[in-house]
Amino acid sequence: MSEPAKMPRQIPYIIGSEGCERFSFYGMRNILQQFLITVLLLQKADAKDIFHSFVIGVYFFPLLGGWIADRLMGKYRTILWFSLIYCVGLGILAVVPHDKDAFMVGLVLVALGAGGIKPLVASFIGDQFDARTKHLAKAVFDAFYWIINFGSFFGSLLMPVMLVTWGPSVAFGIPAVLMLLATAVLWAGRNIYVMVPVAQANPNSFIRVVKTALLAKDPQRGNVGFWLAVGGVVLAAGSFFLLPVLDIVPVICLAVVVFLVFGGLGTWIQLDRARGIHTDEAVDGVRSVLRVLIVFALVTPFFSLFDQKATEWVSQGTTMHVPTWDLVAGWETNFQPAQMQAFNPLFVMILIPVNNLWLYPWLRKRGWEPTALRKMTAGILFSALAWVAAGVLQLQIEGSEVKTISIFWQLLPYALLTFGEVLVSATGLEFAYSQAPLAMKGVIMSFWNLATTVGNLWVLLVDAGIRNKSVIGSIQSSGLSVTTFLMFFFAAFAGLAALVFYLYSRRYAYVDNYRAGGGPPAAGADTLPAATAREKT
Repeated sequence: MSEPAKMPRQIPYIIGSEGCERFSFYGMRNILQQFLITVLLLQKADAKDIFHSFVIGVYFFPLLGGWIADRLMGKYRTILWFSLIYCVGLGILAVVPHDKDAFMVGLVLVALGAGGIKPLVASFIGDQFDARTKHLAKAVFDAFYWIINFGSFFGSLLMPVMLVTWGPSVAFGIPAVLMLLATAVLWAGRNIYVMVPVAQANPNSFIRVVKTALLAKDPQRGNVGFWLAVGGVVLAAGSFFLLPVLDIVPVICLAVVVFLVFGGLGTWIQLDRARGIHTDEAVDGVRSVLRVLIVFALVTPFFSLFDQKATEWVSQGTTMHVPTWDLVAGWETNFQPAQMQAFNPLFVMILIPVNNLWLYPWLRKRGWEPTALRKMTAGILFSALAWVAAGVLQLQIEGSEVKTISIFWQLLPYALLTFGEVLVSATGLEFAYSQAPLAMKGVIMSFWNLATTVGNLWVLLVDAGIRNKSVIGSIQSSGLSVTTFLMFFFAAFAGLAALVFYLYSRRYAYVDNYRAGGGPPAAGADTLPAATAREKT
């Protein structure tokens, strides 16, 4: 009788490092808008643009990190080097917070470092499991997401107070120290990690299959896919005409997204032309990736709503009644609106075990299997409900002459949004890893993170679109403020996305792309293993 599979002993090093890094990231991220407005004295609109541009960078640079890991350095070394860049960026924020130009340089380095490692940590965890232990991976991915929110909770709770009480050097310095600790913990486990070798040059790689499909000419069927890809290049170049409206980082990201969308459509149309030149397994692997990317694209509206909690909801909180109380006799403290964000990770830490131990088993007993795509559909819908609640709250605030609405009414939209987050983000991590062909683990996780970039691009594009007197006038003539209109607009946007996601998910067939047992695959091994299809309704 074989021994039961044991949890890999290297997992605590990765989980511990992630907890410190998440405290660091969310601690600085969730005071960023507050800092930009109160210390650098920027206008709300400018601060919001910088915040969302920063988030766009954080979730765009995973493309770079994923490529370097998969093709050059491997996951561990890539994580380690980008972590050091991350530390330097946070150090600049702490040392020169009042120098706007230097601060922006530090912000770019933080985005590069945080983004570079973002697709790799979850994927690196997945590499520690094989077919014999993969049943343990689902629990670890939930624990991974739980520790993310544990770090996020304390970072979100403490850093707004540190900013007000001790100033920006301390508020950004503490995250810098925690990031150094995260890097040290990761390094400490270096001798026991499973290191999947960097993929060797592969004639059947994803990029080569795509190139063959797009360039293969067929006089009888035409070359619609090729011309779609060319059109994507032209439109991507045209994105730079938006520079007077958007900053350079969002424009570059928009150009890349446009290119990927049209290139992906073109590849889908002509993919079968690669058969005979490349193996059927490789072609089917590319088809699998493209199908997953459709799922990711349909999730982007969720992230439009989710990341605005750090901008629009914090701004809403400043117009509400905020309590004061004595923590110690004679020491009165003010609750900061930015601290409401701490309820998001707190709710996550509660909801993950509640869902796994009670809700999902309860649903299964009643004959409804909570599959990944079903959970993600519901999650997008709950995010829409959260913004309906926020919009109704905004109507009540605007109807009051003074700050009489308690900020703790925001708990309702935060709870709804967090339930949606657990259903989308925690599920999406494991879904993205399990659906990716072996050689594409890092890159597919990068595309998962790119969904957040696109979500924040939607925010900037919508905001830029309404900064027009005629548009503002039309909104105000309806009796709504611009803020209230945007809240209901994004709620409707996510509601429509949930419907489309549901319709697509009904036709999606899962695959199982965990590596086989027996240790890490050898360098140059077949990188697109045959997938085991599982029917999903």
